[in-house]
Amino acid sequence: MSALPHDAARPALEAARDLARQLRVDSIRSVAAAGSGHPTSSLSAADLMAVLFSRHLHYDWQRPERADNDHLVFSKGHASPLLYALYKAVGVIEDHELVETYRRAGSALQGHPTPALPWVDVATGSLGQGLPDGVGVALAGKYLDRLPYRVWVLCGDSEMAEGSMWEALDKAAKYDLENLTAIVDVNRLGQAGPTELEWDMDAYRRRVEAFGCRAVVIDGHDLEQIDDAYSLAERSQIPTLVLARTLKGKGVPEVEDKTGWHGKPLKEDVGESAVRDLGGVSDLRVETPPRSARPAPAAAPERASVNLPRYEMGMKVATRAAFGDALAALGARPEVVVIDGEVGNSTFTDKFAGAHPDRFFQMYISEQQMIGTAVGMSVRGYVPFAATFAAFFTRAYDFIRMAAVSQADIRLCGSHAGVEIGQDGPSQMGLEDLAALRAVHGSTVLYPSDATSAVALTAAMADLSGVSYLRTTRGAYPVLYGPDEQFPVGGSKVLRTTDDDHVLLAGAGVTVHVCLEAAERLAAKGIPAAVIDLYSVKPLDGEGLAAAARQAGRRIVVVEDHYPEGGLGEAVLAALNEVGGEYRVRHLAVRGLPGSAKPAELMEAAGISAGDVEATALRLLLA
Repeated sequence: MSALPHDAARPALEAARDLARQLRVDSIRSVAAAGSGHPTSSLSAADLMAVLFSRHLHYDWQRPERADNDHLVFSKGHASPLLYALYKAVGVIEDHELVETYRRAGSALQGHPTPALPWVDVATGSLGQGLPDGVGVALAGKYLDRLPYRVWVLCGDSEMAEGSMWEALDKAAKYDLENLTAIVDVNRLGQAGPTELEWDMDAYRRRVEAFGCRAVVIDGHDLEQIDDAYSLAERSQIPTLVLARTLKGKGVPEVEDKTGWHGKPLKEDVGESAVRDLGGVSDLRVETPPRSARPAPAAAPERASVNLPRYEMGMKVATRAAFGDALAALGARPEVVVIDGEVGNSTFTDKFAGAHPDRFFQMYISEQQMIGTAVGMSVRGYVPFAATFAAFFTRAYDFIRMAAVSQADIRLCGSHAGVEIGQDGPSQMGLEDLAALRAVHGSTVLYPSDATSAVALTAAMADLSGVSYLRTTRGAYPVLYGPDEQFPVGGSKVLRTTDDDHVLLAGAGVTVHVCLEAAERLAAKGIPAAVIDLYSVKPLDGEGLAAAARQAGRRIVVVEDHYPEGGLGEAVLAALNEVGGEYRVRHLAVRGLPGSAKPAELMEAAGISAGDVEATALRLLLA
């Protein structure tokens, strides 16, 4: 929308002024009724949102799935009273819902927004994440959807201290995301006092421009300035940040620009007085018209034919390489996209980049933005895979946790896991990743032992809901399974068994090969041992594990290339507890701090070599 001459725009801006008053009143009322919330953070941004909804946002509220709807992300998710007041103003929730259900048990109007509401794209409230997610949505809009929707993100000034916000701006500028507008509510006050830059608008401007984005500094309570800034953003050829100087608690003199009111309802007399002074309760409605030319619904594409790679048994192939082969093949599905953290020649995502460069997005060493991009792509219905070293996902763990809260469907692959990586040393060794990803709500955690299972599980991830994680191994190991073997999520594979097994050796990934070697050593001593491949770490096949253990005298040696806390061993114990029964379990894991050495030396030093498994099994048999 182009800016109207100010005389022509005045009626629309007067309507926005009335809407801003209502938004302030409803924010105060909803928090007062709930007894908790963030009214002052909502009051500061009311004018910004009133102009956006009155003049610039294109959205069909009855069809939130409509492909050309704009996207609005409240990165400052604690301003949820303002967001829900806006939903009342557009008619998708009623006043009684706002006042009677906000922050109550069972209500979709939660303390911070989540996709429990169909108009919310992503969960926010963990600051520094809405803008990175918005970058992912904008990337999809410009490069994949090629639709005219705009992504608007309301940010708080406190979260501008988060490095993830600057990762987002860096990538927005790198990819020329002119369809992205961030609105920063610079109200000067954070939770515990003044923000780092307070109202130093020139410092904000310099930083934004240094990252290659347009900065527009305005008075965030001057409706004409707000309107002009949004119109400028809509015409801009680069990402725009509207830096709006505001007053926290604007409209309520008793709390306006005063510390100590973050996240607190107004005192009863102050709130009642403020509602009266702001004009009382009203029921203004605003229209945010959809775009005039509605896109024709795209024909549902036929399921693409995917020809997955096949490997001969005995070939030595690294599971990370097989993951790359599988990704390249999955690229036949046009909805599959890949996001890399500048390690594509190690994770082998570069195979997808070579085959499908238009759906490969490089985030460089910005792991938080890598996950934010994946979440944003999932909002638009794509099937994102994001890959880096297993150890480096810890930098983005809060983004992964919040992806689960957003109910996003994202697929992660962590390579270079465990001490098996060798000489690179402990800074590169993923030794906490299984625990971290198992703890994510609704996650799936997979750890293939060979190329065949890696391909099958990668393909399975494309159709999984929620956060799924594939752990791959650096070194090349023999292919254990024929090319037609099936690997259902939640399953397991017994690779070796007899009618007289004395002990069950349980591993996943590289330690399956360790278990097989240990079983050979035990067999040479006349002790038959079964081997089970627990490739599905979460959900773990408790029934299959228990059945194999019962056949082996209920004795189990679990070995993993991971710290003992939260990994395969604890998954096994939890699964056995669920199944019930008595089992004698010994758990081998990396218990010391590793250093640099050859892989075999490190596994032996960690006590997870074939010799260690053999010795532990013998002690278990003698116990």
